[in-house]
Amino acid sequence: MRVLGIDPGIQGGLAVVEIADGAVAGLVECIDIPVVGTGAKERVDVAAIRKFIDWHKPIRALIERAQAMPKQGASSGFKYGRAVGAIEAAITLCSIPVEIIEPSAWKKFWKLPGKDKESGRQKALQLFPAAHAALARKKDHGRAEASLIALYGAKL
Repeated sequence: MRVLGIDPGIQGGLAVVEIADGAVAGLVECIDIPVVGTGAKERVDVAAIRKFIDWHKPIRALIERAQAMPKQGASSGFKYGRAVGAIEAAITLCSIPVEIIEPSAWKKFWKLPGKDKESGRQKALQLFPAAHAALARKKDHGRAEASLIALYGAKL
C-alpha cells in the first residue's frame, strides 16, 4: 500500500510511503513541491505533481489543512492559498481520494512540538534512516513533514 503525504505550499513537500504485508514502512521518495516561475510569478507545477503521482501510484493522499499564518501578508497568503488549491486539484485529477488532516493530529501522533520544523525533520530521519540524503538539509523540512504525514496516513 502506497500513501502520498503533502506538506502544502510553495516551500512544502510531497512524499510517498509504502507498507507491504505488515513490513516496516519505507519512504519510496520525497521531493520539494515542484514550482515554475520565480519571485511573484512562482507557482506550483501541477503537471510535475501529476507525473509524480502517476509514477508512484499511491492509493490515497493526506494533505495538511491549509490555514492563514499569523502576521502573513495578503499577497503571501494569496500565493499560499493558490498553491494549496493547485496541489489539491492535481491530486483530485489523478482520481486519488484526498483526506485533509489537521496539523495538530499528525504532530500529536508523532509527539512533535507545535511549530518546530527541525524536530519533524529529525523524527523523519529517525524513522527513515535510508533517506538521509533526501532529508539532510534544514530546508528539507517540507519533505520531512510530508513523509511523516504519509506514514501517519499509512498507519491509520
